[in-house]
Amino acid sequence: MRLGVAKSTAYQWVRHLPLDPDDETAERRREHSKAMTEARWSAYRETRDAARAAEQTRAAGVVGGLGERDLLMLGAAIYWCEGAKSKPWRPQGRLEFVNSDPGLLALFLAFLACCGIERDVPAYRLLIHESADVPAAERWWVERLTLPPERFGRATLKRHNPATVRRNNGADYRGCLVITVPRSRWLYWRIEGVMTGVGRAVEQAWDE
Repeated sequence: MRLGVAKSTAYQWVRHLPLDPDDETAERRREHSKAMTEARWSAYRETRDAARAAEQTRAAGVVGGLGERDLLMLGAAIYWCEGAKSKPWRPQGRLEFVNSDPGLLALFLAFLACCGIERDVPAYRLLIHESADVPAAERWWVERLTLPPERFGRATLKRHNPATVRRNNGADYRGCLVITVPRSRWLYWRIEGVMTGVGRAVEQAWDE
């Protein structure tokens, strides 16, 4: 019998009905379909994961060591992306860098050390949800980045919003670390200069 409607419309009408009136048979069919799908995609995932690992290894090998020039440019670049910037109505007299990635934070600390600022100079605090274990998170950051615990200030707590679906709420959630370097206007100026130089080099490369 022709209903005169699109297949998608007919599906919406009957999608709540089981394909087989026998629940046990229907469940077996679902499990079989799931197994077939898993078998079809498992080989693809294995190939993809192997290709990813190989590419990561190759790219990591290109890096080698990091010299002073490398750290200066990388540190300036990540600060320009993630750090607090000076505005005409709010001059920036100190560096403030916020991130949740330990590798990126370690790179920024290496940049500071390259500029003569060791780990006992900045102030540190967490930006973290109030439902988290704040003392445990602070201890983790201290150990992970070899930070002086006495330089930690009171954490800034984010209020919990039940309407928000959060995925960063497991055991690995440790908030964001805020690194504030006091009296560092000169270093901000240096970062501005490095980024100006990078911009000029990019323009020159495009013109060639």
